[in-house]
Amino acid sequence: MSKNLKNIGVVGVATVLSRVLGLVRESVAAAVFGTSALYSAFTTAFTLPNLFRRLLGEGALTAAFVPALTRELEHNDRAGAFRLVSKVVSWLAIVTTSIVLLAMGVLWNADAVVRIAVEWGVEPDTARRWMLGADIAVVLFPYLIFVCLAAAFSAACQVLGRFTEPALSPVWLNMTILSALGLGAWWAWGDAERMNLLCIGVLAGGFLQMAVPAAVLWREGWRPAFDLRPDERVREIVRMMGPTVIGSAIYLINISVSRFVGLSLNDAAATVLNLATRLMELPIGVFTIAIATVVFPLIARHAAKEDWASLTADYHKGMRLVLVINIPAAVGLALLSEPIVRLLFQHGAFRASDTALMTPVLVAYAIGLPFISFTSLALRGFYALRDTATPVRAAAVSFVVNIGLSIVLMQWLSTAGLALASTVAVMVQTVFLQSRLTRKMDGFSAAPLIPSLGKIAVAAVLMAAVVWASARGVAALHLPAKASDLLIVAGVIPLGAAIYGVALWLLRIEGREDFEQVLAKVRAKFS
Repeated sequence: MSKNLKNIGVVGVATVLSRVLGLVRESVAAAVFGTSALYSAFTTAFTLPNLFRRLLGEGALTAAFVPALTRELEHNDRAGAFRLVSKVVSWLAIVTTSIVLLAMGVLWNADAVVRIAVEWGVEPDTARRWMLGADIAVVLFPYLIFVCLAAAFSAACQVLGRFTEPALSPVWLNMTILSALGLGAWWAWGDAERMNLLCIGVLAGGFLQMAVPAAVLWREGWRPAFDLRPDERVREIVRMMGPTVIGSAIYLINISVSRFVGLSLNDAAATVLNLATRLMELPIGVFTIAIATVVFPLIARHAAKEDWASLTADYHKGMRLVLVINIPAAVGLALLSEPIVRLLFQHGAFRASDTALMTPVLVAYAIGLPFISFTSLALRGFYALRDTATPVRAAAVSFVVNIGLSIVLMQWLSTAGLALASTVAVMVQTVFLQSRLTRKMDGFSAAPLIPSLGKIAVAAVLMAAVVWASARGVAALHLPAKASDLLIVAGVIPLGAAIYGVALWLLRIEGREDFEQVLAKVRAKFS
């Protein structure tokens, strides 16, 4: 497991850079556009190609492609694996280009649909936001082609044991967007011109996201070839993708409806939901995705060899790591949501009223963080077992819960109600997935995690007490707001993390020996 921990660390460090740049990107964008209708329209429009990316790229395709490519590598070495990569990329390019052209054609004529909606009683302000979103989406949809191809290239890199470069590829998107925002702010153009530059930055970044892992594969020996000839592996991928596409489509509709409901609610809701999601993605992206990225090819390899004992053992080790990291992250985000939001976003066009609106949204999302992380790895368990039907049913249950609660809770809690509905839905999905996974194979039972959960809970409560007391102590100093927030983020958060880590170590958390092996190798290397 120590080698896997090293790979997780490599991916985690690379992803830290990406996610931190992502937060900087969102902070700059919030300073430039605030929570305006224009930026809410952009975040909603950008949701569409991103969700199709999850539908065709990182979701269904990766779930089907990684096990198939792993088996091809086992049976036919790299030559066979590279042929399969070329076939998948060729088909993916055809499908995504067709979707983009169709979507752009539909969105180009969205004004007719909006006029009908106004006649049926939709408020003019809501219709205006919808039209803004449709216009921006027309420009952004080609991003879908780049990121779907990037997902295929990255999955192939991971199967070959190359984790760093795919993990770094989102950095290019963040850098190009930051450059576009900086250029627009420097030239002091109007908001429309700044938005055009922002869209150009997204497209340029998407191209680089695709090019980076493709270059890695080139160095590994892959040579691109346009090949649409089907074979058994391609048919296997399509068969596995079928149910997953349906499940991902439900997820796509789920998220899209939530974002469009937010866009209909007020000018700020879609932006606030997006920014809170970005904050959530820091622990999810840095740790959960890093762990899942390394564990998924590993358990897929065990499944290909029918080594069920090793599969469930590595699954539990990965899940333990996910919970060890994300439970305290959720506690910290919930306790310190206001100073975190104020420090990162409250400047420029982002006002104190926007911080007050976003804080309860972040708290609601933070509660769901451990469940989102648990679900992310549990889904990999089903995919490794080549079961793509159960995740579809789980997605359907989550969809019904989310939409039903969103309609109810938004009436009482406004934007925070939408976030809380999403959190409850993912809790239900977690219980559904884990119960079905245990029925499928007893070795996947959550029982081995219970001792670890007890120790994590004790350490998290101790950490929470220290964080709460320290934050109140900082507030008692009556420092300027920015200085106080900076001290909390830069001082209290590391202190809480240290207290939590020491507590887990003293409680002898399961899996501690893996970290000890890594530390022993580091000491030996530098001694």
